[in-house]
Amino acid sequence: MSVSPIIEACRAEGRAALIGYLPVGFPSVAGSIEAMELLVRAGVDIVEIGVPYSDPVMDGPVIQDAAVRALEGGVRLADTFAAVRAVRAAGAGALVMTYWNPVLRYGVDRFAADLAAAGGDGLITPDLIPDEAADWIGAADEHGLDKVFLVAPSSTPERLAAVTSRSRGFVYATAVMGVTGARSSVGDAAEDLVVRTRAVTDLPICVGLGVSTGEQASQVGRFADGVIVGSALVRCLTEASTPASGLMALEELVRDLAAGVRRGRS
Repeated sequence: MSVSPIIEACRAEGRAALIGYLPVGFPSVAGSIEAMELLVRAGVDIVEIGVPYSDPVMDGPVIQDAAVRALEGGVRLADTFAAVRAVRAAGAGALVMTYWNPVLRYGVDRFAADLAAAGGDGLITPDLIPDEAADWIGAADEHGLDKVFLVAPSSTPERLAAVTSRSRGFVYATAVMGVTGARSSVGDAAEDLVVRTRAVTDLPICVGLGVSTGEQASQVGRFADGVIVGSALVRCLTEASTPASGLMALEELVRDLAAGVRRGRS
């Protein structure tokens, strides 16, 4: 499995892919799966399925809040595979975003096998650097899974080459330093990072920047192969007065974002 064909199909349409993040288990396991299925119907090409973790050091307050509430609700790592199956059945790519400790505790080979059996495309691992990922790289290669590692504005040319050489699927460009969260403007750092990364790899480059509007998705989609949106989507659910109103807000935002990536290169 791999998200590469999805990104290539989006490229053939003259647009960037839209990648949407939601954590499994919030507001409930069933509720999170319903929200992920809605993402697909509204225009997301790849769903980034977050694994709630008790020490989410790279996540901002919106995603931290959802993760804590999911853990308090009793979500388990195995629920991730149910979400993967649902996203796959809905017709989108399914990547899991997880900190590394839950995978280690579950068992690296067992996790890769179960993820592949569920129809998952691979993993995004924000706190696992390729230098220390031999076990995951071996398991992912055995099961044909994507290995999405991260680059940042601070990455040197040598580091960009090292990270991308061990990636598969796409390269995740974290275009701002610090934790996740919606930003008020795009700025120049994202495009500069994409240009520097393209100099060392032919892999697609998808940008996570704190995008929260269709206009921002349009701006990022002009130079990136994929636009990754997380906190803005999660906020639709965490700030809603009812689950139904949260889903309505989520659908409205995704349709705006999907329209944005479609006009980015027009």
